[in-house]
Amino acid sequence: MASHRRARLSALPLLCIAAPALAQEAENDSSILVVGQKGAPITIDPRGLSVSLGDAQFAGVNAQNVEDLMKYAPDFFVRKRYAGDSNGVPGFRGTHSTQSARTLVMVDGFVVSNFLGNSFGFAPKWGVVGPGEVEQFDIVYGPYSARYPGNSMGGIVNITTRSPEKTEAFATVQGLAEPYDQYGTHATYRGWSGEAGLGWRQQDGPWSARVSGRHFRNDGQPMSWYGLVPATGAPGTAVTGAVIDPGQAIPNAPGSAGNPIFAAQSPAATTQDQAKLRIGYDGASGVTGEMLFAYWRNLDAQYAPDCYLRDAAGNKVCEGRVTTLGRTWTAAGARWSRTVRDEFLAGGRIAAPIGAGVTAKLNLSTYQIARSDGFTSASWAAGAADGAGLLARQGPTGWYTAELSLDGRAGALDLAAGASANLYRTDLTNYTLPRWRTDGGRVFSTRTFGRTRLLAGWAEARLHADALVFTLGARLESWRAFDGGLGRIGASGQPVTNRYAARSDTAFDPKASVEWHGGATSVQLSLAEATRFPTVGELFQGSLNGDGSFNRDSFDPNLKPERSRDANLVVAHDFGRLKLTGSAFWQRVEDTIFAFAGFNQNGVTTSSFKNIDLTRQYGLELIAEARDVGLPGLDIDANAAWIDSRTVRNASAPAAEGVQFPRIPRWRLNANVRYQVTPRLLASLGLRYATRPNTDLFGLQRGDTFGYTSELFALDARVNWKMTDRFRLSAGVDNITNDRAWVYHPYPQRSFLVEAGWTL
Repeated sequence: MASHRRARLSALPLLCIAAPALAQEAENDSSILVVGQKGAPITIDPRGLSVSLGDAQFAGVNAQNVEDLMKYAPDFFVRKRYAGDSNGVPGFRGTHSTQSARTLVMVDGFVVSNFLGNSFGFAPKWGVVGPGEVEQFDIVYGPYSARYPGNSMGGIVNITTRSPEKTEAFATVQGLAEPYDQYGTHATYRGWSGEAGLGWRQQDGPWSARVSGRHFRNDGQPMSWYGLVPATGAPGTAVTGAVIDPGQAIPNAPGSAGNPIFAAQSPAATTQDQAKLRIGYDGASGVTGEMLFAYWRNLDAQYAPDCYLRDAAGNKVCEGRVTTLGRTWTAAGARWSRTVRDEFLAGGRIAAPIGAGVTAKLNLSTYQIARSDGFTSASWAAGAADGAGLLARQGPTGWYTAELSLDGRAGALDLAAGASANLYRTDLTNYTLPRWRTDGGRVFSTRTFGRTRLLAGWAEARLHADALVFTLGARLESWRAFDGGLGRIGASGQPVTNRYAARSDTAFDPKASVEWHGGATSVQLSLAEATRFPTVGELFQGSLNGDGSFNRDSFDPNLKPERSRDANLVVAHDFGRLKLTGSAFWQRVEDTIFAFAGFNQNGVTTSSFKNIDLTRQYGLELIAEARDVGLPGLDIDANAAWIDSRTVRNASAPAAEGVQFPRIPRWRLNANVRYQVTPRLLASLGLRYATRPNTDLFGLQRGDTFGYTSELFALDARVNWKMTDRFRLSAGVDNITNDRAWVYHPYPQRSFLVEAGWTL
């Protein structure tokens, strides 16, 4: 069943990820190539391009949510559509904005990446962290360290929260506003948040603790629009208000002449509550430990879609047979919905010296989705009258991770090794409901479920030879998928369950790097192979179509794993007040797993996961850090990236071969300029830019409206005023020029933020 490729074994789908041990937190000396802050050790093994962001960078960012703190990082983005978006997928370089399983995200070393699936619906659990409690963001691009699994194929992010240094407290209040104008929607959407925390450290002892919480409430702009469907026969109700988008050229998309827009999805009303407890231990004997407990509740409600149609009396028309624009149509699909999620993170880690120069580390964690209920009305009228609907109930769902590692030094040789185990499980049941707002009287419709377990071992050796540093490593993984199946209603009208056979396989991924440090100049070449196994969702977890029906093609239990070969050359030179870093990267991926989202013949959004035989990307990055440019207090962080990412071979769809991969811009620019006007006043200006990419695999869909992925140009500004040593005020605006950008759904238009913060 398995085939051999050089020194590695082909691997069948991995549905889980090992909880990675954090890298040895060495000081940021010349052996670490870091772009960004230098005042704290990086917490991720820095192979390839590495970025560490701290308070200096955060001060120039309008951070509505924690993921915003990275918005100017090199060749990086987060698919964030509105404040509080729970589908914010991070992307590195040539990673598509729905390939969520290619990024490993951790909080204090505990995995919060949602590898139960691979799409916008499985974004990292950003909501367990508030922006006010972050100490630093560490980012590493690519899978160049054996410590981390193939889900680092895109990159790795670790969020470090603040550890109390004394008895301390903080509180932050934010106000948000976004005037929005698109098609027939003209409104201002508002939100607010309150965040607070209390920290304590034992004066003459090893213990510390911090408790924190955040409440967030926001209304985001509509995410989708609904199109009229041509009808034949007798005329319907005469209406006005349908919208044809002159830029819409995707067949059957809402806004095209064949499907004029008749309604907008209702604003995304999001309410999030977060509570967290962190307990730390820092003993004099070198023993350190930490426990983290977090709770996150997320409520999303999309009630009363915004219907544009009006009859002769001026009344709203939201569905049914209508006549407008010289012909007869059917209006349908504008549904009401709400989602309720309760989620928990619990983790503990301990590190202790066990011999001369040897440290042992143990990391245990679990993330559990205790409740995830998605309620959807069967129609607009059913939504308004609490009529029939659908329920998608997920659970039991979550993951368990465990990692044991050893780090030691013998002369000029650093040695590290580790072993890990984890379990991922998911179970989704769909029901029909007589009353869509509650689960009373629910009737079974379909069910998908599955589990996986992963055992892994890794080892790395790093040799310091004067100005040269050599690193060799390898990762061996043994994977098993089991207990997967599909439940449905059979011909007899009774539930029937089809189970899939268990599958198992192994993978072996070597890593290597060499570094040279010559005074102000550093050079690092990193090479790696990586295996990104399919997630539980790609194998077993079915999904709903855009019209609420079950998509039987949305999963494939026979998917092959993604297998990549990677290379990254990084050259950095420090001129004093200016540091320049250049990076050249290359990646070749066999059996890329991809789900293209598009419109079917009825204008309904559909997608399904398939393997693409071969894709490859390469590119160049240039990063500049300048301090005190021209005058004291003026700092500039700027970066530019050129990316060529293409489908090389795709036997199932040859027309895609040679085409730039969807949603990957040719150019991406990010920059942040900060000026310390006075010791208490900081002003900043940010830039985010990306050229227009392809929307589809075939390069035929390129546009700047709903359904496309467009170019992005956003100028942001912020002012921080430290009124006293303990109190500050901030105000900012994102997207000053009100650029209308799209990632299928709309990005935010001009948005305002005001913030007040207090510290003890």
